Amino acid sequence: MTPKQIKGLFILHKTAYDKIYGEKELSQISRYVDIYAPVQTPESIMKNPALLNDAEVIFSGWGMPKMDGEFLDSAPNLKVVFYGSGTVKYFITDEVWDRNIKITSAFAANAIPVAEFALGQIILSLKSVWHHSRDIRQQRTFERSRCLGPGMYGSTVGLISLGMIAQHLCSLLKPFNVKVLAYDPYIDRQTAGRLNVEMCSLDDVFRLSDVVSLHAPLSDQTIGMIQGRHLSMMKPYATFINTARGAIVREDELTEVLAKRPDLTALLDVTDPEPPHETSALYDLENVILTPHIAGSMGNECMRMGEYMLQELMLYLSHKPLKWEIRKHEIGIMA
Repeated sequence: MTPKQIKGLFILHKTAYDKIYGEKELSQISRYVDIYAPVQTPESIMKNPALLNDAEVIFSGWGMPKMDGEFLDSAPNLKVVFYGSGTVKYFITDEVWDRNIKITSAFAANAIPVAEFALGQIILSLKSVWHHSRDIRQQRTFERSRCLGPGMYGSTVGLISLGMIAQHLCSLLKPFNVKVLAYDPYIDRQTAGRLNVEMCSLDDVFRLSDVVSLHAPLSDQTIGMIQGRHLSMMKPYATFINTARGAIVREDELTEVLAKRPDLTALLDVTDPEPPHETSALYDLENVILTPHIAGSMGNECMRMGEYMLQELMLYLSHKPLKWEIRKHEIGIMA
């Protein structure tokens, strides 16, 4: 392939560009793509949509403009969007599929740090780290003989949804000799067997697990899916982890149960809204640990997403199928 045979643009927030696309990726992209204008933001491309006219490819990330009819009319030569971040739901429209534009995303790259984050939380939770830390702070001492927690060996971890993140998490859990239960109405028996997980009902995930980790995508079907009754049936000293989306959990019911069950712990990397309102009980409950939506790619981890998009570019230039291409029928069950 002769360098600069195709024309392209970068369109995303400037901060996202600086985080996602490193020197190595930019050097390689520039060998094969004529980036004929400076990095565009959602605001700048709206002011000058004529810049889209020659673009065959767009490299993006957080801040991709909505690809509606007006946007696509200005981009008649567009063939593929390399989205160097996770979810594409906020900018995809039906017109994208109608015009046969390929969309590929770095969702698989973004899944890696989320799974790693969840693994770390699971390990600490099975040692009841959060519960012990609260007790020590209050009592200003501790008795080793009173330490709680099942530890990792022989414990049960429950996963809600077996998408890309949870599947990677399953692979990370394999060395620890834990039993993995899962609830996902879209997963077949063959996939469950490959992942070495036991499929069960949502109720049983909460009832039987020492730690429950939520990984479901946000959709009309999952909003409010996790109810107070699910949390109330958890084992003594169990932990609930949410790195998915806050709206999947009925937070008013969550806080009610946690107030009654101080033995339980909730580790919430996401809430609804983000951050919680100043008056939210989540700030006051000692058995709630809040983190500011940090499970996904941050710092150096963002560069992995740019690397994935460079790999997709090379497949595209070689006329090979894109490894991470997203198709219309997949949108409904993706995060």
